Amino acid sequence: MTGTLQGQGAIVTGGARGIGLGIARRLAAEGARVMIWDRDPEAFDHSFAPALVTRVDVADLKAVEAAFGEAVAALGAVDILVNNAGINGPVVDAWDYPPEAWAQVIAIDLTAVFYCCRAATPHMRERGYGRIVNVASIAGKEGVPRISAYSAAKAGVIGFTKSLGKELAGSGVTANCIAPAITETDLFREMTPEHIAAMKAKIPMGRALTIPEIAAMVAWIAGPECSFTTGFAFDLTGGRATY
Repeated sequence: MTGTLQGQGAIVTGGARGIGLGIARRLAAEGARVMIWDRDPEAFDHSFAPALVTRVDVADLKAVEAAFGEAVAALGAVDILVNNAGINGPVVDAWDYPPEAWAQVIAIDLTAVFYCCRAATPHMRERGYGRIVNVASIAGKEGVPRISAYSAAKAGVIGFTKSLGKELAGSGVTANCIAPAITETDLFREMTPEHIAAMKAKIPMGRALTIPEIAAMVAWIAGPECSFTTGFAFDLTGGRATY
């Protein structure tokens, strides 16, 4: 690794497993001091040595504000915020979607992104530097049937990131998001071969995205070289995205 993030303080939400873990591990390999926020910190596999792993409910504003204060105290400064925490929600037609499940998906996948950014941006603006990377999804661009809450939340993340990026322009702080397609994770074990094949068929490259590919893109967006791009949605879709 090149160590382009040497000494920088980073928070990765939902970083105890899966995509978040891959991102956290890559940022650490690049030299960042990484704090993992997760509602289930016991899931962390100790595959690297983060600065701290702490339990945080990102859908609770007071919990986020308290945890951010703890992060500043532990890291000295927070240069990077990666909003990765999220849930899929049920797979069901919109007219049958349980209202309580809708509220939970929106709370964790969208409102929590706002909470974390709200907590971090004053600190970053005061220091004149920061990198915010929000994890959206191709579902937020296309709208995927039977996961309407997830699609709506991720579309919201894209729109919010565009607004925030414009608001922060000129401050030294950038806000961007990524829009991945289906990714090879442990969730594959819960999917039928037919479902996986159908998802891959939408991707011109004919395969799923991998966690190291996501982590590599996030590490670049979160680094000093990505200095003139803000409010943008970076695609990781193997050619699937059309805008």
